[in-house]
Amino acid sequence: MNAESSSFAEVLLYLFAGILFVLGGLFVAWLIRPKRPNIEKLSTYESGEEPLGGAWGQVNIRFYVIALIFLLFEVEIVFLFPWATVFGNKELIDATDGVWGWLALSEMFLFVFILSLGLAYAWRKGYLNWQKPSIKPSNYKGIVPDEKYKMINDKYKNS
Repeated sequence: MNAESSSFAEVLLYLFAGILFVLGGLFVAWLIRPKRPNIEKLSTYESGEEPLGGAWGQVNIRFYVIALIFLLFEVEIVFLFPWATVFGNKELIDATDGVWGWLALSEMFLFVFILSLGLAYAWRKGYLNWQKPSIKPSNYKGIVPDEKYKMINDKYKNS
């Protein structure tokens, strides 16, 4: 048995022992825990609030578009930061008589330009416009006349 397979076996042994340790702890906790379910323990916990309605609430698709555009520009920053640290090296630029610096600068501007084109496209298509919902008045006519509602509202407005 050579040193490489011995190291590999050691890593597998630690991995197996770690998995066994976690599963063993979960199994022992399952064995010794008290089993007294009640309505409060079986209810859904939602940040300390009682959940209202179903879980299938509709979310406006524009939230996802805005999130994707935000993510795109966050990734841009992730790419530009290492670029700035590597290509800001004065010795590297001086060694190539400045050609390397101009090449890096033009590459960065091209990258930002392509991303700006994507943003302009999304803007032009209207993906960034947020349309407010229009409120349609109800045509419901109740039994109580409108004058009574107005009288009650005026009474509480003046007090």
